[in-house]
Amino acid sequence: MAKFFVNHPIIAIVISILLVIVGIVSIVRLPIAQYPELAPPEILLQATYVGADAETVEQSVATPIEQQMQGVDNMIYMNSVNSSSGLMRLRVDFDVGTDANTDQILTQMRYLQAESQLPLDVRNQGVTIRKSPTSPLALFSLYSPKGTYDATFLANYAYININDPMSRVPGIGQVSIFGAGQYAMRFWVRPDTLASLGITVSDIAAALTNQNKVNPSGQIGAEPVPRGQQFTYTVRAQGRLLTAEEFGDVVVRANPDGSIVRMKDVARVELGAQSYNQIGRLNGNPSAIIAVYQLPGSNAIDTMNSAKQLMDELKTRFPEDLEYTVSLDTTLAVSEGIKEMARHSDSSPRSTGFAGWHFRCFSLARFLDQYSVIVRSGPGHRARGRRCDCRRRGRRATHRERAFAARCDS
Repeated sequence: MAKFFVNHPIIAIVISILLVIVGIVSIVRLPIAQYPELAPPEILLQATYVGADAETVEQSVATPIEQQMQGVDNMIYMNSVNSSSGLMRLRVDFDVGTDANTDQILTQMRYLQAESQLPLDVRNQGVTIRKSPTSPLALFSLYSPKGTYDATFLANYAYININDPMSRVPGIGQVSIFGAGQYAMRFWVRPDTLASLGITVSDIAAALTNQNKVNPSGQIGAEPVPRGQQFTYTVRAQGRLLTAEEFGDVVVRANPDGSIVRMKDVARVELGAQSYNQIGRLNGNPSAIIAVYQLPGSNAIDTMNSAKQLMDELKTRFPEDLEYTVSLDTTLAVSEGIKEMARHSDSSPRSTGFAGWHFRCFSLARFLDQYSVIVRSGPGHRARGRRCDCRRRGRRATHRERAFAARCDS
């Protein structure tokens, strides 16, 4: 093979040029990542049993699901964690070569087999099944430099104004917000008052369910109507309650003597956080932590640059005394390495591609100049038409060169 390319330098040059062009086109389309995909796909199943302790959650929620999850295709292992707040997290890991979307579908099918065995409150709260990334691509911290806003406001501002736009960024598969929970109407009941009135927490929950709902009221003057009816009116009744005052007026019980027990009589109603299990801090101050997870197979650097660009655009609409900072950026190692390579390439171009190409051309020219071989062969040519000039310019031919010339003449 080497002798063929030595005798045909033009073909060798053309192939070299084609390989360079293919390499330039391919390097632009290569994905950029800090580490290869070594972690197995993981599916997270999360359920909530309000008011239950860890042992009750394990027996009534985790155990039925784990029994049905056994034997799912390509599963390596699974692990469940039950907390005293009624939260259950089940993580199911699959083989590295499997598709995460297929694994999620298989997990969903196995959960449906166990759904009938779960308590009604768990099914009403809802069970979420989603792909669980191993580590975030970046962390953005939303904070108030002067302390104007508390942790609840910061977290809910991120939920309302940043979560949805960030989820639409190409390359981002999931966005999680850590810190204070979302806004929720909190009812701090007074146990002594409930005991004296004979009211239970179930009575309060039933009253809220019955009175805080949408009430469609129909239309007035809709067809069929008597002759002369010209207008149709849509009746709009009061729907879901919005303020703490409206929730405080919810009727818990009507006594036979005509008296009414309202929510504000047995509990303190306020707008607070849905959960107080976790808090976010930045340098000791309250903050909302926005975790961004990369979509498998996407370009990490392009995804991170798009996320930063979105945050810069949203920053122009931030209220006064609200800022953000990048707390974690896992693409720094890759981006700094690329910058270092580009800096060396720009500072010394002769020592890289141009120098290598020049060296190859120079070596080929010297080789052809020192060993010029003219071989004419074929049925119609005579032996004396073959000539091999193996002499070097400016000096006598060596023994090896004379032997090579003798073989050519023969």
